[in-house]
Amino acid sequence: MNSGIHFVYCCIKPRNISSAQSLPGFVLISVRGLQSVLVLLTCWYVSAWVDAVWGFEFTHTDPLDPVIEEEIKEDPDVFKTIYKQLLPFSAEDDDDTRSVWVVFGENGVSAKPLLAVLSYFILSAKAKSPSLEQRLCGLQAASLYLLLLKIPGSVANKVYHQILFDTCLNMPLKCWPQDSGKKRKKDCLKSSQGDPKTGKRSKPPKKVSEEEQGVYFSPQDLLKLREGIVLLVRTLLRLLERFSLRDKPQSADSCVQSLPELSYHGLGLLCSTIHGEGDEVVFRKLLYVILMMKTQERSKPCLLAPSQAVCGARDQAMLFIGHIVDKQREATLPLLRILVQHICHQMVEKSEYRVSGAQAVGKLMAKMPCQDYAAIIKWLYSYSRNNKVAFRMFALDVALVLLEQSERDVDDTVDPELAVFLPHRFLVHNIIYNHRNDVSPTVRGHALHCLAQCLELGSQNATKCVHELFSNSKYITTLWKLYNEETLTLFKKHVSDPKTNARKSALETVMSLLKHGVISCSAENLSILSDRCRDPAVSVKKKAMQCLMDLLANREVQEAWLRGVLPAVMDSESSVQEKALECLDHVVIAHIKSQGKYRDDDTSQKLAWDLLGLMCEKCQHLSRYFSKAFSVWAPQQKFTPGFVNGLLSHTEGERAAAAWLLLAKIASCSPKLNYGTVLDTWENTIRSPVVSVTMTCHILSVLGDIASNLNDDTKTRIVGKCGTFSLPLEVISSCVDTLVRFSRSDNTQDTLRFLDRFCGELVSVCESYLSAVILQEKGAENINEDLLVKHLHTLGVASLHCPSKVGKRIFLVVQSVLTPSEQPGESMQLYELPASQPLSQFKPNSMSTVVRAQAVITLGKLCLQHEELMLKYLPVFARELEVGTELAVRSNVVVVMCDLCVRYTNTVTRYIPNISACLRDKDPIVREQTLIMLTNLLQEEYVKWKGALFFRFAIVLVDPDPAIVDLCEYCLVDLLLKKSPLMFSQHFIECIFHFNSYEKHKKYNKFLQTESRFSLKGRQNQGKRFRIYRFLLKNFTDEQRFNITTKICQDILATFVDSELPLDSDGSELLADTFDILSLKEMKLTAMSGPAAGEEPQEDEMAMAKAVLQVAQKKLVSQVQKRNFVENVIPIIISLKNMLEEQHSPVLKHLMAYLQVTMQEYRSEVKELFAADEQLAAEVEYNLKRFEKEKQQQEQQQMENQLATNVGGQTGFASPLNPRGTKGPAQTPKSADALR
Repeated sequence: MNSGIHFVYCCIKPRNISSAQSLPGFVLISVRGLQSVLVLLTCWYVSAWVDAVWGFEFTHTDPLDPVIEEEIKEDPDVFKTIYKQLLPFSAEDDDDTRSVWVVFGENGVSAKPLLAVLSYFILSAKAKSPSLEQRLCGLQAASLYLLLLKIPGSVANKVYHQILFDTCLNMPLKCWPQDSGKKRKKDCLKSSQGDPKTGKRSKPPKKVSEEEQGVYFSPQDLLKLREGIVLLVRTLLRLLERFSLRDKPQSADSCVQSLPELSYHGLGLLCSTIHGEGDEVVFRKLLYVILMMKTQERSKPCLLAPSQAVCGARDQAMLFIGHIVDKQREATLPLLRILVQHICHQMVEKSEYRVSGAQAVGKLMAKMPCQDYAAIIKWLYSYSRNNKVAFRMFALDVALVLLEQSERDVDDTVDPELAVFLPHRFLVHNIIYNHRNDVSPTVRGHALHCLAQCLELGSQNATKCVHELFSNSKYITTLWKLYNEETLTLFKKHVSDPKTNARKSALETVMSLLKHGVISCSAENLSILSDRCRDPAVSVKKKAMQCLMDLLANREVQEAWLRGVLPAVMDSESSVQEKALECLDHVVIAHIKSQGKYRDDDTSQKLAWDLLGLMCEKCQHLSRYFSKAFSVWAPQQKFTPGFVNGLLSHTEGERAAAAWLLLAKIASCSPKLNYGTVLDTWENTIRSPVVSVTMTCHILSVLGDIASNLNDDTKTRIVGKCGTFSLPLEVISSCVDTLVRFSRSDNTQDTLRFLDRFCGELVSVCESYLSAVILQEKGAENINEDLLVKHLHTLGVASLHCPSKVGKRIFLVVQSVLTPSEQPGESMQLYELPASQPLSQFKPNSMSTVVRAQAVITLGKLCLQHEELMLKYLPVFARELEVGTELAVRSNVVVVMCDLCVRYTNTVTRYIPNISACLRDKDPIVREQTLIMLTNLLQEEYVKWKGALFFRFAIVLVDPDPAIVDLCEYCLVDLLLKKSPLMFSQHFIECIFHFNSYEKHKKYNKFLQTESRFSLKGRQNQGKRFRIYRFLLKNFTDEQRFNITTKICQDILATFVDSELPLDSDGSELLADTFDILSLKEMKLTAMSGPAAGEEPQEDEMAMAKAVLQVAQKKLVSQVQKRNFVENVIPIIISLKNMLEEQHSPVLKHLMAYLQVTMQEYRSEVKELFAADEQLAAEVEYNLKRFEKEKQQQEQQQMENQLATNVGGQTGFASPLNPRGTKGPAQTPKSADALR
């Protein structure tokens, strides 16, 4: 029997044997063998070797004697065999079992050499690239050591050693084959760029040695290693049941780290009372499991990819913590509070981790009693005001999760000052809603998103709390009503937030408020969604359309849906077009079925026809967008014969108008129609005493599409029906259009003959009627105004297609409608009146404004075909714009003149000042009409930015009508600026002179100032001037801002220094405006602006690369800007300051305000920059210090106000928060213009 077996049996005391003398023979032989081995070891160097191992504290061992090592290794399972023999001695419940330590002592065997030998094999397994045999022996030796610790009396025999114990716990990780470095890092999301806050690069993954990479383990080898690890873990679990770690915190922590994440039996054992504070160690380990992080030695924890395994481990950890809290409630509640705080403190900004963490916090807080729950809510309120974006975001997530739980009732255990934190109302009002105006756009948007989600929760309390914010109930006070109205007004402004995500969240919230009846589905509220379908951001447009889709079940939303979705069909972004087409197809086209399949209870079908009905009535102006959709669908062969026949079945009845609307759109691209049905419907319609304008126009459109399939007799019959003047004006226009489409043929002469024939007949009929009414004596006594307008309108539209049939008598007739004479005999002289005489200055006549306005349109159409007539009446039209008093006439004159500009560009261009003067017309309709028409001319380049046109356009930005202001901003930025990117910067300097009506400069503002209504001079108009300045500067590029600063100094400030411009009252106003402009925050380069207050960089490679680039760019731009400031600005400022001081000018305070704002960026360089003027440097220093002191006082006052209205301070238990966390997010600093 080898020495290893001798060693085993000497340590064994079989059960029920009283003394060593009663051992069987083979046992006695084993003991004698063991004694001879111990004598042999003592004779050699074993005693010194054991002392050396203990001296090194089991961190290092010298090689064991090869002979002894080989004898022990002859049996590969030697330690496993010893383990099995010693296992019965580890039970404490068997009183008959004699202690193994007594047997060891009786035989002179000490634990000291035994532990030394075990440590040798344990450390051998931890060596570099150990073999399979070394790993197995190390695992078995570690299991045997833990078993010895479990045997009663191990502490007294000094078996426990912290380093050896921790080494054994670390054996599974060391013995199991590790993957390569890349694979080990696979699940880690931390960037290789390092920590963005410290700027340090993380250490590269340690390369695996060639020897370890060359080791190969077969499945059988891995199975053996697995069995060894399982044995070690089981032994550890048995050990933890009896062996106390109360005074061994380091070993308890090692136990937690060594146990697999799902060994919750062992973690549960550590939480028992025999281990003292073991539950705190366990909670600390599970913290990172809940956070889905991986802890690493001497480095920050890194995020793990949220795989199924990681999420499963997180869920198991939550169940385990809940079990421990239920089992040991009083002992674990303080730890539970601290755990919740640490989860909040270590939360990252990534959304999927925040959502997971918030769910975990909600489950943990559900285990708390009301007192602790309220205390945590109080702490959460302070946490939500931390200056870190991630903290404020996570606080919103936690609040939303807590709202899903049942509301806590106040009981006797809750302190009175904490009772206010229990209701859901506190979470909704004080945490979620209070962040709607957060300084960070990310938090702002998320707060709005959470507010919308509150309405989707099953909790009635949360919904009720949101209703309170917008309620207008008669039971609430007037003050509360005013607050709610202000809340709704401010809330609507969030849909215009500068940040895209904030706007999307605001739209989602508005949709939820409308959906749940918190706010009414009024046209004003619904326009918030429909208007955002034209947002500059693509994602916002799509979000707005989706919100409208979600609300479409409400009948009140249908019109807003059409106004939002239909225009998006012609959006500049193809993805938005596709979204709009998808919505139209899903809601309208897909639910059009034949008459026999229509069901009133089918909401989808009813909705489709209701929308089509709206397009035939209230939303007729959107028809052109609908036509665009069909032009896209036509090549797709979307409209089958079955679809067309189904539409035809609806052409009679209540859905007839909607059916003809669709037929009018698809007639040109659909398969062969049933022409008989179309013609029969036309006959019935024309004979009907009540004509549906919309449906008749659509029928005429279908007739025009099928013109090639109609014979001449049918066309003639249809044209004959169109010749009646009993039809409405819109139908008459459609009739003429259809007539023109009938005339189309391959032979141009045939087309002209057809038009001369039928359109000539219409012109002749109109001429005869108008002559009889207007030119003949007593013809106007019994005038029919409606019939007169129809003849004028028909004359205008028909004359465009047969100019050869229009004679001078027709010109006279139309002119006579505008300026009739008293006697018929004078009629021919009227045509020879001076052309410069305005229409409105002729003798008043009996014609109404409606007739005169229609006559202007008809005269304009005649001018389009006859240049000599245009030359005669163009000055008349221009004069009419100046002195005319009739709104309809002026509006139509603007349209006529702009149409003539397209036809006769060079001639009409000189009258553009007359047209642009209507931008300040007293009637908003004329102003809007002029703005639209001029924008179209500028887009097509029929008109250039000459003279005062730009400044008249810019002054519309301060129009009293907000709708016109919005339209002007859209025209300038989205239409005209894209075509001329330098437009704003080229006119900005002259804007300063023009709006101050300053004409003394030799270069600027040299055009005539004939219109006082375009002047913004004076202090009373300062706000309007700066509204324009800010708008222009906001749309500058950084290059333009830099150049305009230099140009202002050279062209304005320097001219006063060189005495080119006098410093009189007008000059002082101009100079004050200039300094105030230079102080505007819009003048600051965007490259010099840091991230938004409260924003933190995201820890990903793209964000970090962008941040590094921005820092480098900012540094470069700062150097260039500083050089320009020193070389070009400071000398002028110093000279100008001396001049202003000499004259005691009030402009001096504007100059100092500008320096105060500008020198914020050069706070430490004031004396250096103003070395040429020490007094000015001292004044600037004093002003800066005073400003900083005032700012601190304001911040302190804000803090006091917050504390006065605060619901309470922090709780007394441990908090990982920064002390500054209670100050809330940093507020936006005052703008530069406000510092004045």
